[in-house]
Amino acid sequence: MIKLEVCCFSVDCALTAERAGADRIELCASQSEGGLTPSYGTLRLARDRVRVPVHPIVRPRAGDFCYGAVDFDVIKQDIVQIRDMGFPGVVVGMLDDEGHIDLPRMREVMQLCGHMAVTFHRAFDMCQNPMVALDQLTQLGVARILTSGQQQNAELGLPLLRDLLHASQGPVIMAGAGVRLSNLHKFVDIGIQELHSSSGHAVPSTMRYRKAGVTMCSDNEFDEFSHYCVDGEMVEAMKSALALVDPLAQSA
Repeated sequence: MIKLEVCCFSVDCALTAERAGADRIELCASQSEGGLTPSYGTLRLARDRVRVPVHPIVRPRAGDFCYGAVDFDVIKQDIVQIRDMGFPGVVVGMLDDEGHIDLPRMREVMQLCGHMAVTFHRAFDMCQNPMVALDQLTQLGVARILTSGQQQNAELGLPLLRDLLHASQGPVIMAGAGVRLSNLHKFVDIGIQELHSSSGHAVPSTMRYRKAGVTMCSDNEFDEFSHYCVDGEMVEAMKSALALVDPLAQSA
């Protein structure tokens, strides 16, 4: 059956996604920076309260995926903590300065992960040669690759997603970035079995008092009196739509 992974930026959102039928949670912090490693408190509560599989992202900073020695040490420490807390999977990815998979470091990561399923995240979309990268990640034993087909959104990346699906001898090809109710049938049509979506919207602050002239953000256009959250009704709608177009679900 086609699985829907929902990207969540808080435990509250993860619980909303779970109630709405999400098959798996990618747990992150900092939506505005594309997803960073969640805090210990977030990890602890997610482990204790969320029943569907939770795969935390390990990404120590925003920006590119070519990491210095200290960043890599942080990545390794975070992976060990996530592993020892009992999570079933982790989301991580690294490139070298030429845009290839950082194989020596990924080998270390795979050893540290133990029995956790490893998703190589959208660092894949920044790599120089996706087919070479697919072969390398297959040899490493990566469970899945989250990718938009090296385009700004996965709908534009459909041609490469199709090629990756046909070529993969191991990792699940999971489509992500701009996957929504209106286009999910296009991914199902090419044979995608796992979809990744934030299914989110901006939720206004409950604060009535608004301090004028003071901001916590360097981006003056950023709205600090709203936050991003999973839309449970959208997750439900996507799951219902997948049940209608998934031949395995219909025959079950």
